[in-house]
Amino acid sequence: MTTLKAQLHDDLIAAIRARDELRSSTLRLTLTAITKEEVSGQTARELSDDEVQKVIAKEAKKRREAAEAFAQGGRTESAEREKAEGELLDAYLPQQLTDDELRAIVAQAVEEAKAAGAEGPRAMGSVMKIVNPKVAGRAEGGRVAAAVKQLLAG
Repeated sequence: MTTLKAQLHDDLIAAIRARDELRSSTLRLTLTAITKEEVSGQTARELSDDEVQKVIAKEAKKRREAAEAFAQGGRTESAEREKAEGELLDAYLPQQLTDDELRAIVAQAVEEAKAAGAEGPRAMGSVMKIVNPKVAGRAEGGRVAAAVKQLLAG
C-alpha cells in the first residue's frame, strides 16, 4: 500500500517530467509543509496518512483564502493560480460533504445533544463534539460551525 506522502512524491516526479509547472510547484510546496510538520515536534517522525491529509487540507485552505484576497485586490491572474493550486490539492482529500449532507449530519447531532440535555446556544460545544468526528476531513470547521449555529438558532 502506498502512503499518501509517497503518492504525492510520485506525482511530483511525474509532474516534473511532464513539465507541469503548476502541479510540480504546488506538490513541492505541499511536501515541504509535510516535512516541516514531521520535524516540528521534539523528535522527527513520519506522519500518518490522516496527518498528511490535515497538512494538505491546511495548504488547500491557504490557497482558497489567498485566491479570495487576490480576487478582492483585483489581481485576477494570481487569484486564478491560487484557485487552481487549491483544486489540485483538493484531489488528494476525501470528497467534501455537500451542504445537504452536512446539514443532515448536524441535524442528527443537534437531536442527540438535545436528548442529552443540551439546549440553546450553549449546546454548540456538545453538538460540535458529536459532529466533528463524523465529518473529519470532509468539511472545514467554519462550514460546520455555521451549519450548527444555523440549526441551533432555528
